[in-house]
Amino acid sequence: MSDSGQTVHSPKTVLPSPADADNVEYNPSLETLREYSAEFETTAEFGSPSYVSDERSRNADKTKNAIDDEFGPSDYAHVEEALDRARQNEMVCVDRQMGRHPDHSYRCRLYVSKRYSRIALTWAKLFEPAEDDPEAEPDFLTVQVPENEEIAVRILPDEGVTTVLGTDYTGEAKKSFLRLFMLRAKEQGGLGLHAGSKRVTLQTEGDEAGDTEDVGQLFLGLSATGKSTLTAHGLWLDDDEDATMLQDDVCALLPDGTVAGSEGEGLYVKTIGLDADEQPAMHAAVTDDSAVLENVDVAEDGTVDFDSDYHTSNGRAVIQRDKLASAGEDIDLPEVDQVFFITRNPTMPPVAKLSPEEAAVSFMLGESIQTSAGDPSKAGESIRVVGTNPFIMGSKGEEGNRFRDLIEDLGVECYVLNTGHIGGKDIGVTESVTILRELARGTVEWTRDDATGLTVPSDVPGMDIDEFAVADNVDDYERALADLRTEREVHLDTFEELSEDIRDAVY
Repeated sequence: MSDSGQTVHSPKTVLPSPADADNVEYNPSLETLREYSAEFETTAEFGSPSYVSDERSRNADKTKNAIDDEFGPSDYAHVEEALDRARQNEMVCVDRQMGRHPDHSYRCRLYVSKRYSRIALTWAKLFEPAEDDPEAEPDFLTVQVPENEEIAVRILPDEGVTTVLGTDYTGEAKKSFLRLFMLRAKEQGGLGLHAGSKRVTLQTEGDEAGDTEDVGQLFLGLSATGKSTLTAHGLWLDDDEDATMLQDDVCALLPDGTVAGSEGEGLYVKTIGLDADEQPAMHAAVTDDSAVLENVDVAEDGTVDFDSDYHTSNGRAVIQRDKLASAGEDIDLPEVDQVFFITRNPTMPPVAKLSPEEAAVSFMLGESIQTSAGDPSKAGESIRVVGTNPFIMGSKGEEGNRFRDLIEDLGVECYVLNTGHIGGKDIGVTESVTILRELARGTVEWTRDDATGLTVPSDVPGMDIDEFAVADNVDDYERALADLRTEREVHLDTFEELSEDIRDAVY
């Protein structure tokens, strides 16, 4: 019985086993799912399928979960509507495994209307196959019925269930499972993060030739701020060194310092502006015939234009990990050493080193720019999203407290990284990559910046860091920073559960 008096049965028990349902095809092959989607496919010049959806971004304003939102009879009616459709309509049902960590992996089951098998095809390429067992009860279940007239996404977190009505955007299916993955991490004493993870292997001056050390890095940032680019970048290391991408989107920081990965098979990457010269590894993976393109401008003859926003600037591709040169076989990071908050705030230095409390401030501020993946109508506007993670369920203030406690206990170094511009001076990929490489090597020297009050580099090997001083590049910087600090203080005051020592660390 729900708080509203509505009787609610667990959808995972109400739905019949896929093995017993005449209207459900269980675990069709990827080739079969593509065949079912042939009516909607344009074949790209690389041989990969390309699809255009009606909805081209998530519907955050039409999404409710039973933790943060009041769930009334109409919300449970949306859930029941999706379940009724799954019981009666022609559906495909696909099982996949999310995560490999022994304490943080889950069987995921997706029901999708058969006519929209392309959603199942695209989603299935992100996660690893689960044991083929239609009688097994999934940990997480999503039912997606795009043909419904009304758009409504409803989440029952305790039951591990999401219903998606009225939208054919693949991102809704993907995030329905990742959202719950992050929640379960928090319930286990860790924290789910909208972050990329990376292992940097460096040569050391040990007693024996060939001695190496690993540096674990995490990158928190909204879509289109450089998170994927920096997570996948090779950092221009020496020949006997290596930078390996483990995860691109969602991880779980666990209390022992392990970072559990979620997506073991593929990555869901943005394609707008993809350039073979600037991002050769990513371009090669996206243009492989194993990829699936979504809302990319593909002509009838298969010609692909990654610079075009004809359908949307939120064009996507699901690529396979084994086609991305920088991706490793592992998806879990044994230990995290450095965390980077990616921002596009024009008054921030290229990089600043943060105390645990300042890092929690950065986590709570989540300063970035709105992108077409969130709200296309506001793309380019300044935005604040706690943890740069629009999928948090539960108290956001407690989320910030948990983050501070974890990184302090684990001794993790934290930084804020500006990948945009300072005043009118651009910070390019070359500068950001140089900073990341030298931070991994431990060669950066630090000083206190009188303008911002932050700890900033006094020397970064390979670049002239003095060119990027905030005081020299931001007009009337004192007033701009004073106004920004006031805005930040007001913002942090909205989170009642946030610890006072974090509020006091605002910069």
